Amino acid sequence: MKKAFLIAGVLGLAAAGLTSASAGTIIDDWATAKPEPAPELKAATLDPKNTAVLVMDLVKGSCNDERRPRCVASIPVIEKFLAEARAKGVTVINTIAGSGTVADILPPVAPKAGEPVLDKTVANKFVRTDLEKILKDKGITTVIPIGTAAHGAVLYTGSEAAFRQFKVVLPVDGASSENLFAEQAVAWLFAKAPGVSNQSTLTRFDMIKFQ
Repeated sequence: MKKAFLIAGVLGLAAAGLTSASAGTIIDDWATAKPEPAPELKAATLDPKNTAVLVMDLVKGSCNDERRPRCVASIPVIEKFLAEARAKGVTVINTIAGSGTVADILPPVAPKAGEPVLDKTVANKFVRTDLEKILKDKGITTVIPIGTAAHGAVLYTGSEAAFRQFKVVLPVDGASSENLFAEQAVAWLFAKAPGVSNQSTLTRFDMIKFQ
């Protein structure tokens, strides 16, 4: 009997300790959280005929040295990638959030003649736009979401594309935010999130090839 009471007491103390240790919210435990290991980047070879690049919200008001210097730093590599994609015949679709206009898009990544431009958009570019129809009418099965913010347009549009059964190829050097934490969180979600990770390939611009 004493042994039974002793075991019960030990288990009770252990349970109390577990409750105490797990009682804090993520806000309470914020400083103790350790970053996950960096997700693996993978090469991607794509068919230009069924691939579209979504160039999202690279406008002066969002992509500038004061607000998002990491976005400004990404522009040269995005410009180079767009030139390569266009040369291969890849579909390029541009978006502008809020009340911006085409004139607000940074010149190095501005749309070319004939490329669709979706304006007055929200973070999820499938909402209140013809994006899905444009993609399906062109036979697109793979999208490459790039732009800013990583934790806005890239996260929500890329995730929505995955949920709608498009393949998503995300170059991490083309998805910028105000800080590294936001960009890391987005990369981790595309690599790990249910319903998204199985449709997504995390990569880098120089690891993408077109057939």
